[in-house]
Amino acid sequence: MIVVTGATGNVGRPLTQALAKAGEQVTAVSRHAAAMPDGVRHVSADLAEPQSLSAALDGAKALFLLLSGDLHAPEARLTDLIDVATASGVRRVVLLSSQGVATRPLGPSRIAMRAVEDALRESGLDWAVLRPGGFASNALAWAESVRTQGTVSAPFGDVGVPIVDPADIAEVAAACLLDDRHTGGVFELTGPEVITPRQQAEVIAAALGSPVRFHELTREEAKAAMTQFVPPELADDTLDIISAPNPAELRISSDVERVLGRAPRLFNDWVARSIAAFR
Repeated sequence: MIVVTGATGNVGRPLTQALAKAGEQVTAVSRHAAAMPDGVRHVSADLAEPQSLSAALDGAKALFLLLSGDLHAPEARLTDLIDVATASGVRRVVLLSSQGVATRPLGPSRIAMRAVEDALRESGLDWAVLRPGGFASNALAWAESVRTQGTVSAPFGDVGVPIVDPADIAEVAAACLLDDRHTGGVFELTGPEVITPRQQAEVIAAALGSPVRFHELTREEAKAAMTQFVPPELADDTLDIISAPNPAELRISSDVERVLGRAPRLFNDWVARSIAAFR
């Protein structure tokens, strides 16, 4: 049995579906009850309380560990989750980490995530670590303003990074959970192109067939919006990257293709699948 945390999110949902389709027994974990594919067991747990995960791990052979943005704070007890998994008899953990652990190692939220990576390596479990950059699905934050005002508001409109489709992350995670060849791997996951927020707005407009105006936020305005959902430390670390990405953060990784045998999806592909959210 494989346990998927964050099972209702943009990575966890397609991962749960893929594992179930592959014939695996899956336990989906989220904070609140949610509809699941046929045959998938659901357990409610809050990873801010690591012991709440124990019931979901009973009988599990593997765990996909996704830590939501609100947990990326220095005081979070994230390493306890590795202890809970080990004590429950889990044999393999695939951790969704962050590109910034390597590219911005001194950021407060990156230090916390690095501690989880280190705890996993030292646990004696089989493991793989996924380090994505920015998610294409972050554009869903613009959905309401596109629908109601025809506007995308974002900071640093002409600064791009190679954002990754969460469906690609899910497919890589499934491969790491099911295939021993990926054990001990650290995979940097990016899209195939550098794309700016302004260009993303243009892709959405083209898919809608109607104009979308771009409004550039100041860093302060962007941080105020972000801290409604994530700790200030994570907001600052993220804004540091998207305002002035360093060469490592601009590099297009080959790891998606190395694992999946195909190129990563374009932002256009994500928009085509998600356009109903913007109508």
